[in-house]
Amino acid sequence: MTTGINFNRLLLSGLITGVVLNIGEFLLNEIVFVKEMEAVAHRLNIPRPDLKFNLTASALTLIMGVVIMLIFVLIRSRLGPGPKAILVAALVPWFCLYIYAAILNTLLLDIPLRLLRIGMVWGLFEYCIAAFAGAWFYKEG
Repeated sequence: MTTGINFNRLLLSGLITGVVLNIGEFLLNEIVFVKEMEAVAHRLNIPRPDLKFNLTASALTLIMGVVIMLIFVLIRSRLGPGPKAILVAALVPWFCLYIYAAILNTLLLDIPLRLLRIGMVWGLFEYCIAAFAGAWFYKEG
């Protein structure tokens, strides 16, 4: 028999997941892809993201971490509390963001396919690592 959702732990684990995601996004966009992102912004004649954009993106990424952990908490009764549930919880939003939205934005903005491929693989690892980090802090009851 399972107990109820531990909302304090859900929030904690979700925020940890979100922090790991934010670190991964910073590394990808500001270290690994910085020159490519600047070239794309220049080609599209748009400025690089400003502080307002970065703060909004960071806040939404923290919320995404909570959503990932919510998915994990909701499916662990069916898949068990182990790696399978954690991976499924990570792959659902990864698919929505990296497969669906990234492909559409790549086509719309004519982003080089190399960036798309690297970003998808990076995101896959980033989301899985973040989900495992957050799940480690979740305890029911």
